[in-house]
This record gives sequence, C-alpha cells and structure tokens, in this order.
Amino acid sequence: MSSEKAEKKLVYDITDLPGVGSATAQKLIEAGYSSLEAIAVATPQELSDVTGLPIPTANKIIKAARELLGFRFKTALELKKERMNVKKITTGSKNLDELLGGGIETKNITEFYGEFGSGKTQLCHQLSVNVQLPEDKGGLEAKAVYIDSEGTFRWERIEAMARGVGLDPDKVMENIYWIRAVNSHHQMAIVEELFDLVKRENIKLVVIDSLTSHFRAEFPGRENLAMRQQLLNKHLHQLMRLAEIFDIAVVITNQVMARPDVFYGDPTQAVGGHVLYHAPGIRVQLKKSRGNKRIARVVDAPHIPEGETIFVITEWGIRDPE
Repeated sequence: MSSEKAEKKLVYDITDLPGVGSATAQKLIEAGYSSLEAIAVATPQELSDVTGLPIPTANKIIKAARELLGFRFKTALELKKERMNVKKITTGSKNLDELLGGGIETKNITEFYGEFGSGKTQLCHQLSVNVQLPEDKGGLEAKAVYIDSEGTFRWERIEAMARGVGLDPDKVMENIYWIRAVNSHHQMAIVEELFDLVKRENIKLVVIDSLTSHFRAEFPGRENLAMRQQLLNKHLHQLMRLAEIFDIAVVITNQVMARPDVFYGDPTQAVGGHVLYHAPGIRVQLKKSRGNKRIARVVDAPHIPEGETIFVITEWGIRDPE
C-alpha cells in the first residue's frame, strides 16, 4: 500500500463502522450524526431511536467510533504532552494574556462575566479577529463562529479591530460565521450543528454572547429553576465536547446579578448558579474602572493562579494601558 493510500486510510467516515450500511448511514446523517465525533459522544438510546437498531448494536457502533478516534486510557505523561500542545489565541493585551497563562486556550471553555459595559462583548469581537492572525502573532490562522443571543454583534467594531491588527476587514468578516440565537432551544440546536460545520471549515473559536440570557428569560422563578439548570448543564456539556473533540477554543459570556445577602465584598455573582461554577475551564470576572480601563480577575482555573490585571478598550480594540 502506497504512503498516500495509507494516509487516506486514516480518514474514516461513519460507513467504516461495523453494522453501518448505506441505509443506516443515511438515517444517522439525517438525524445529525454525520461524523464519527457526533456518534462517539452519543448514547446508545439516541442512536437506537433514530436508526431502529437494537441498543446493543448501537452500543457497538459508538464503541467502534470511539476506538477510531483514539478515545482510550492515557498515561499522565501522554496527557501532559497533549496539554503542552494546546494552542492559544491572544486577547490583544499582554497583561490579560499573561493572566490567562498565555491567552485563550483551545480544548477549553473560557467564561467572561461582568456587568453591562465591562468589556465582555468587546473581548468576543477582538478574539474573533485575533484567531485569524498568523501563529507568530498570537492567532491560529482560522475562522470563528459567533453565536449572538442579545443582538450585541457589531460589524463596525470588527472592521476597526481588523485594521488595528493589520488585517483586511472584508476578509476578516468573511471568516466569522455569525448567527442570532432566538431562544435557548435554538441556541442548543446551533451548537449541535457545529459538530458538522467545524469539520468542514477551519474553525478554531466558538463564541456565545451571552450564554445565559435566553435561559434566564425563559425559565424565571424558583418553580422553573430545575428545568433551567438541567438545560444549562446539557448545553455546557455540548460545548465541552465540542472544545475537546475538535481542539477549539470556546468563549462564553455571562451576566451578573446582585446578591442581597452579601454585606461585605463583591455583592455580584454570575448568573447560572452551581452548574456554571463546575463547567468552564477558566472563569474571569470583568469590572469597569476609570475611563476606558477594565479590570480582569481570574476567579477559578485549575491550572493558573488567581490574580488580576488591567487592560483598556481603545478605538482599535483590546490593548494594554499606556
């Protein structure tokens, strides 16, 4: 077998799985399971429901997909080597990059939360531009997806930020896939579609601005709390799978609410409760300061220390204070 043929053999599709003929493959594709990755993270019951196959057969298909994708036990040393190869996207501020351990990392979720005007959306815009930079300038030479739940996306800011880093504004905008999420279920459906889109396009950043706004509006009050948290938990697990399987950076923003029971310290906390506390890899609180200055504080991250720094929002984007 030639080296070219051997290389092609490493690229598998769902028909390489045992028990998946053309008819079953068509049913899987129509139901949104068009890739090995989508099948590998499915449950046997889900596949059984859409294909009509017995659950044991569906289980074998899922197991085979996981084996082809290399989902297996790894040594801690192998894991270390993988983590050493995690890529980073610059925020545009050296201060903020240093606080985050080198920038926004792939295979992880980074959450920015804060009050209105704290810089959350500005950071999302800047990262959507910066991911397109060459690697030696802090980018990944890749595209971005921007899921907009609040109508905050502004092409004018993208244009200014692109000029600020020396990129062609039109080309930058062509490489950002924007979509408006109209409600929480639509938002979750969009993420499901990304499992297919990310495979076809060179996407390395997915932004959701903001993650919780629809959930908060659609499930108000204590009587709806359990349903809201259940859906949020499912949504976060979607995003975690997306980040890990495709080696992409996921950035989410979140709103804050006041806690009337806090008399000392910061009375605000991120919306979403304990579900959000456990899911994102890195949680960063943003606060307004004087003028165009903003304060970023790492609240929770398993591999970088807590700390804070200052960055500024300029006409050209996120920068360090002079």
